Amino acid sequence: MTEPASLSAAERDAWQVVSPLDEIAAGREVATVLFGEPVTVAREGGSAVARRADGAAMPTIERYGYVWTSVGAPEGDLFPLPEFAEPDRRNLHGATIGVRVSAPRAIENFLDMGHFPFVHTGILGEEPHTEVKDYDVEVSAERDEVLATGCLFYQPMAAASAKAGIEVEYVYRVPHPFCSVLYKSSPGAPGRRDVIALFLQPVGEEQVRAHMLLSLIDDVSTDAHLRNFQQTIFAQDKPILENQVPKRLPLDPRAETPIRADKSAIAYRRWLSAKGVGYGVIPARG
Repeated sequence: MTEPASLSAAERDAWQVVSPLDEIAAGREVATVLFGEPVTVAREGGSAVARRADGAAMPTIERYGYVWTSVGAPEGDLFPLPEFAEPDRRNLHGATIGVRVSAPRAIENFLDMGHFPFVHTGILGEEPHTEVKDYDVEVSAERDEVLATGCLFYQPMAAASAKAGIEVEYVYRVPHPFCSVLYKSSPGAPGRRDVIALFLQPVGEEQVRAHMLLSLIDDVSTDAHLRNFQQTIFAQDKPILENQVPKRLPLDPRAETPIRADKSAIAYRRWLSAKGVGYGVIPARG
């Protein structure tokens, strides 16, 4: 595979998602695209294997219900997601949706609570509850991730199992340039959190496949109902994402005017700049 010239080590040597495991049946080869280059994924000897266009095998692992590969030489494992192993959780592949936007733009939208009342009206927000309360953001060098905590927002229907509106507490993790993990109050399990992860496959600099993992505490809803709830929300986000201008994420702090609610997005952009990420972004001017 000829890797794009703009890839830094943070992209080239990282694990990148390429397919849900449940789409890889024995004897079936799935064709996809990663960083603009064709990749095939198949099951060989019981394990998923990704291959370049010339048939050469790529590094491959199976994690959290998905197949991950790399165009470089990844040195370690994928970021930890211990909740996936908790025995009472419902771990589901929520959807894979193609979106004409850059991966960093999609992550930034995932971090944005301010759009809830206007884009997800009656589900994740509603007027007059439009204020994004102050919250904390940390960029951890030790864990190599962005972490936003203390995020509170009123939601009329916080989950598929919700019976009434509640003030929901969110925690956002960005442990990978193109992946984000959301923890939110679980209506059916006070004191615990549902997990929704967005794993973005960069097809091109302005196109992604968005893979959505649901790891929920819900023994009432059907799989179809849980998937439909999240797909409804994502369907509301998709036209917003595809109408972003520019589609690539500007990293220059002077390019777009931030507000207080954008603290996590500002931290994310700085983190990408520090890592040298160049794919799907507009680099900061020197």
